Amino acid sequence: MTPRVDTEVGPLRTVVLHRPGPELQRLTPRNADRLLFDGIPWVERAQLEHDRFAATLRSHGVEVLLLTDLLVEALHDDAARTAGIDDAVDERVLGRELGAAVRGQLAGLGPAELADALTGGLTFRELGDGENSLVRRMHGADDFAVDPLPNLMFTRDSSMRVGERVVAAVMGMPARRREASLVALAHAGRPALGGVAHTDPRDPSPVEGGDVLLLAPGVLAIGVGERTSPAGAESFARAMFADGLAHTVLAVPITQRRATMHLDTVATMVDVDAMVVFPDVLDGLEAWTITPGLHISGPEPFRPAAARAMGIDELRALDTGPAGVAAEREQWDDGNNTLALAPGLVVAYERNTTTNERMRDAGIEVVTIEGFELGSGRGGPRCLSCPWERDLPS
Repeated sequence: MTPRVDTEVGPLRTVVLHRPGPELQRLTPRNADRLLFDGIPWVERAQLEHDRFAATLRSHGVEVLLLTDLLVEALHDDAARTAGIDDAVDERVLGRELGAAVRGQLAGLGPAELADALTGGLTFRELGDGENSLVRRMHGADDFAVDPLPNLMFTRDSSMRVGERVVAAVMGMPARRREASLVALAHAGRPALGGVAHTDPRDPSPVEGGDVLLLAPGVLAIGVGERTSPAGAESFARAMFADGLAHTVLAVPITQRRATMHLDTVATMVDVDAMVVFPDVLDGLEAWTITPGLHISGPEPFRPAAARAMGIDELRALDTGPAGVAAEREQWDDGNNTLALAPGLVVAYERNTTTNERMRDAGIEVVTIEGFELGSGRGGPRCLSCPWERDLPS
């Protein structure tokens, strides 16, 4: 049977993670901001934390698939190699001649080395001797001919499974544009995972997985803010209706700033009728309700709209304590970004002690992991994981 995901909290069976690799080693104070990182992570520590996260998932019966393994497997296919190389080489930046030289160098790599180059990038210093190019002469040796993808470890953003369908995101930031196509390539090598398709290949409007919450079977919430546009939310809703995967989509405006880049930075589901929410947005979250035929109503307060669509009396909100400095600190450290292993059982960063305590007081079992280096790109356990199979909640 084709794997499927219909909710945020159904028992998790299979998940795709990306273990941080050479791409994180490319970050410097000079390029970190452009590549969307707030600091320079200690790579070995980030890998250790990620390994422990994966081990935690496995200890709860979750099959963990690593994106790099899937990508290497796929790159044994010539068509996949060509597609990956073509997507990585931007002749608008490199020019025709240097672009051809870079393409040739990448084509000479084996699958594992090519996977490292596609994720970790390629500097001008690493280009072989050859093509004389103004582009090359006017760049520093450590500038990138192919940009690295340090945000690739946040696998939730670049694609998502809704029901049986896997949807490739249209990334809102240039630094992340290639991530969705790499995920599609990785899937090509493992057909059982399901093919990846865009919501509408003609529509370049951005929509990212961190903004898509599967509140209940057939009910989606889509954050509209820094990374997902109103047009992207509309395109996504239209595709979900066309495939019979949703009967209601809630478009939820969020503040367009770094701290609230995605809907899942301020709210995630922790049970079939409960979510953890940043208190500063708790009362202000609104929703536009979209139904098939693109009928749009609202806006109205988010929680009543969501509860009505989900067919429940109330969507409980567990906040991180009184609004203020402490809550703001824990929201910045991804206190609201949890990964549900099952209804009422979530993984969270251990550093967010107040948020975790309040969830436990509400009857939610919290499994904690370290996130000192993993969180430097602003992402918690949900951001770090892309579920490919969940059971329905019992």
